[in-house]
Amino acid sequence: MINYNPKLWFKHIFHFPKSDTVYVLWKELIILGVFSAGITYVEIEYMEDTRVFKDMIAVYSLVGFVLSLLLVFRTNTAYDRWWEGRKKWGELVNNSRNLAIKISSMIEKKEDRVYFSRMIPNYALSMKEHLRENVNIEELELTDIEKTEIERAEHKPNFVAHSMYKKLHEIKKEKRISEEEFLSIDNNLKTFSDIIGACERIRNTPIPYSYSLFLKKFIFLYVMTLPLGFVSSFGYYTPAISIFIFYILVSMEVLAEEIEDPFGKDANDLPTGELSKKIKANVQEVLR
Repeated sequence: MINYNPKLWFKHIFHFPKSDTVYVLWKELIILGVFSAGITYVEIEYMEDTRVFKDMIAVYSLVGFVLSLLLVFRTNTAYDRWWEGRKKWGELVNNSRNLAIKISSMIEKKEDRVYFSRMIPNYALSMKEHLRENVNIEELELTDIEKTEIERAEHKPNFVAHSMYKKLHEIKKEKRISEEEFLSIDNNLKTFSDIIGACERIRNTPIPYSYSLFLKKFIFLYVMTLPLGFVSSFGYYTPAISIFIFYILVSMEVLAEEIEDPFGKDANDLPTGELSKKIKANVQEVLR
């Protein structure tokens, strides 16, 4: 995720990071420019007296308004998914801290505290990579036996959560915590499964295919036929105007596609790596 100062807006106008849509769409912008220039030349040189397209700018204005409404809905939907993902990771940070504080105050045995100081951060780290479909076992703090067992597990975060529950039941069975203390710790621990379930729902449920396909076709047809309606008003400036409109419309769609799955490694995705490190630092500070 890119960190920036929103108050320096004038500086950002002239800044083009690698994630900017100009770098993503530059080939399409060139192709559209050449195509628009060709249409503009043919229409001006050979169809100047034809009035078929001269009054179409009003139609394009109306269609552009409808298209803008669709893009607003598309962008808002994508941002809602991004923000929900951020809220869920915020819940994970808070519940990890609360769980560590409760364990620190209720469990006295150092060996148990060290165990949870490893496994609570392991859950965040495994969840981060699970949402990217590539859990790195070496990133986790595990014993040799735990590494062997987790490698066989298909859902790595579930394995970590299950291991913590087993340890917690063992402590309760040995009567080193009371029933009330067990239930208090359980309230935080069970939220881990709720959080990852919500994140998996966000990742595995993209915008419906038919809607996405229709919007792409709509943008393509609108932009590719723009010269037909704009030449009569803008002449040889039409290619530049077509490129500008194409850049705005398609950039909105590209950005929406990027942020609707906020758990990857794109520039605008959530800083799940930094949040995982924060959880690890906070938990180990409390339990060690």
